[in-house]
Amino acid sequence: MASETVLLIEDDPAIVSGLELNLSLEGYRVLSAADGETGFQVACEESPDMVLLDIMLPGANGLEVLRRLRARSPETPVLILSARGEEADKVLGLQLGADDYISKPFSLSELLARINAALRRQRLQTSESTQALYRIGDATIDVVRRLVTRGDREIAMTAREFELLTYFLQHPGVALSRERLLDAVWQTDYLTQRTIDNFVGRLRAKLEPDPEQPQHFLTVRGVGYRFEQ
Repeated sequence: MASETVLLIEDDPAIVSGLELNLSLEGYRVLSAADGETGFQVACEESPDMVLLDIMLPGANGLEVLRRLRARSPETPVLILSARGEEADKVLGLQLGADDYISKPFSLSELLARINAALRRQRLQTSESTQALYRIGDATIDVVRRLVTRGDREIAMTAREFELLTYFLQHPGVALSRERLLDAVWQTDYLTQRTIDNFVGRLRAKLEPDPEQPQHFLTVRGVGYRFEQ
């Protein structure tokens, strides 16, 4: 049975009631908050293993809460729940650090599968890493501790950024298609290939000496990307 804590920040009582019941049946400890300010406060106090976050909230909206969550806890998986189904909203949420996105109305079984998959990836990456430490230039990546440092400075990474980085590190010199990266890291085909481009851009900004002329995260035209140390 699952033992992780899931924080639901959602103002629709019907959705909250249904998810609290079903997540509890899955074995999760469930916390909930009906507005952005309360949700952020609960996240700070309880350090949940995952956050389900609505965009349209009273007070601070979901995107503002997401910014603040990422500044405080970049490694915690965040899945956005929203009635907004437009691609622009999905891209904005991902750019701000969300790890996944599902539009309302959603399938309960699909949502549970995504939650389970996100938390399972974290557990597996912690317990089954074949190598603990990697280096990219002057940066050190500790896979077990999920920590990226350059000198004495920690480089903040979202959970999904770290998962993508780890996949690149474990497949050096291999031309990886965008489809393969989506399947391996997101385990879904509902996102567009632009998602990969956005996340690779973020890794370049954080780890490349010159993001405009990358040395490590290289574009393979017509295919995707290749990581070189």
